[in-house]
Amino acid sequence: MIRSLLVALSVTVAVPAIAQDAPAPAPQQATPAGQEAAPLEVSVTGGVSAPLPIAIPAMPTAQVVDTPAGSTDALGRQMADIIANDLRNSGLFTPLGSNQLRPVGFQEVNAPAFDYWRGTGAQALVQGFVRANGDGNLTIGCYLYDTFSSVELTRAGFVVSPSDWRRAGHKCADMVYAKLTGEGPYFDSRVVYVSETGPKGKRIKRLAIMDQDGANHRFLTNGQSIVLTPRFAPNQQSIVYMSYENDKPSIYVYDLGSGRPRRVVQNASLTFAPRFSPDGRWILFSMAQGGNTDIYRVSSGGGTPQRLTTSPGIDTGGSYSPDGSRIVFESDRSGGQQVYVMNADGSGQQRISFGGGRYATPVWSPRGDLIAFTKLGGSFRIGTMSPSGGGEKILTGGQDEGPSWSPNGRVITFYRASPGSSGKADLWMVDLTGQVERRIPTPLDGSDPAWGPLRP
Repeated sequence: MIRSLLVALSVTVAVPAIAQDAPAPAPQQATPAGQEAAPLEVSVTGGVSAPLPIAIPAMPTAQVVDTPAGSTDALGRQMADIIANDLRNSGLFTPLGSNQLRPVGFQEVNAPAFDYWRGTGAQALVQGFVRANGDGNLTIGCYLYDTFSSVELTRAGFVVSPSDWRRAGHKCADMVYAKLTGEGPYFDSRVVYVSETGPKGKRIKRLAIMDQDGANHRFLTNGQSIVLTPRFAPNQQSIVYMSYENDKPSIYVYDLGSGRPRRVVQNASLTFAPRFSPDGRWILFSMAQGGNTDIYRVSSGGGTPQRLTTSPGIDTGGSYSPDGSRIVFESDRSGGQQVYVMNADGSGQQRISFGGGRYATPVWSPRGDLIAFTKLGGSFRIGTMSPSGGGEKILTGGQDEGPSWSPNGRVITFYRASPGSSGKADLWMVDLTGQVERRIPTPLDGSDPAWGPLRP
């Protein structure tokens, strides 16, 4: 449980309160003679030819104290590793980890030895400290420096319970990423997905949730019923999904606090592909009735569904725009699966995909500027297009499907099927350039990932 973190994070860019927990700051040093200072920044567009070298030494502690999460000196080393891994996985940074660097004394946190750090080749430096508080919580300080200009760029302080210590590492990495790229953060977030095991014809599928880096993994359902397409509620307190409980596919909402599911649509035929509206008031879903499949919405508390599409064929995969005013969905009304958009009340339906081939699983970016999709035809590939259908770009190759956006709209998670007939699949991430791609570690196979919002 996080108690004081919300207060500390309300002033993430600069937290004067951490000054009382850290050594006294040294005066800012001037740019070395004969050198001209320039803003330190990382471009996130057009690919990364040379990721930024950044030094991330272990975080020292003024006094070694044992905590439920481990000793404060061990936590300092692990904190640096989490920050380094987050930044490395973004593809924009080349971290120099604690095993490559000399130890940092506690008094150096606010007074970096810039000559040494420039000698490592690092253009930026992340330093910090770990302190055990008298109330059982931990205080983590995080500082970002420009080694070339010898100046502090930003700082933040986080107060967390020992069980949430990893979140402080993600928050520190988010601070660094946001400051140096100008983009929104995304590391302190979670992914819900379908964990799979067993032979292809008899897969056991369970809901599972984890941090975006694969840590803090836990199963939510027991696998007695097949589950599909989980999606977070905007407040992150619940998850909507499809379940074959009692061999009847229906939509359920799983409460993360109580661990109890509830059925959303009563006495209905096949219902699937659910997703919350941005304000959490509605659940968008598809329902098959009378030989036709249409998109409906229902109050998140339950009630009578409202039909939004009426065209013959299969309409499914609805996803709201960030402001909730429009919906993107897939439909085969033109003879093959294509991407359409409509107003939130079902009016103004129009096709936007004209790039050839078929399109599925469209989902609107949280930035509102792009729509991700699965491109079908020979293979399954992840791509993006503008909300008007222009600028189509394919990001992956192979058997990839089910895109879901990171909170900042710069990274997409998806699942990739293994070659052959095994039925195995893994979770992956790709950035908008298509050049930075990595597998997300999971205990078992995984499919249907959904990236949750940034945690408070």
